[in-house]
Amino acid sequence: MPENLKPKVDAAVKDVDFKKNRYRIDLDTTSGPIRIDLDSDAAPGHCRNMIGLAKIGFYDGVPFHRVIRGFMIQGGCPQGTGTGGPGYTIPAEFNATPHEAGVLSMARTNDPNSAGSQFFLCLGRHQHLDRQYTAFGRTADEESLSTVRAVGEVETGPNDKPRQDVTIRSAKVVELPR
Repeated sequence: MPENLKPKVDAAVKDVDFKKNRYRIDLDTTSGPIRIDLDSDAAPGHCRNMIGLAKIGFYDGVPFHRVIRGFMIQGGCPQGTGTGGPGYTIPAEFNATPHEAGVLSMARTNDPNSAGSQFFLCLGRHQHLDRQYTAFGRTADEESLSTVRAVGEVETGPNDKPRQDVTIRSAKVVELPR
């Protein structure tokens, strides 16, 4: 059983204020930058969770372990297998955000309340995900979307795992005044 990182995440987000600030996650990846504007109005719990995980360095060195061309790129598993997480789960916050290219959403099992740290970024419009997965952000600019698309084109092998590692070198939280 992995260590439950919830106490560390909670401590890391004690000063997060969605009324005063908006937040962005800047991923420095081996394929280029991915800047993601978080949507705290749609899913504050998921935003708070990702901010906390980024602040404690959880995503640093973690690969995109699953890539399905035209569908999505998935990361956030510390084992790089799709089986790991932060040792806790968070409740779903399904919302009206459409799952389209550049949208950030949380991966989960069949249990709607099983999300933890794994996330995916959409490569196109996928209506079947709407209100079934928690969308909570989107790429902040064209360069970021281009990086997501480039990762979406990598060659994959069994279990949709990239044949060559695509890694998040670091994840930084950027606080911007509203």
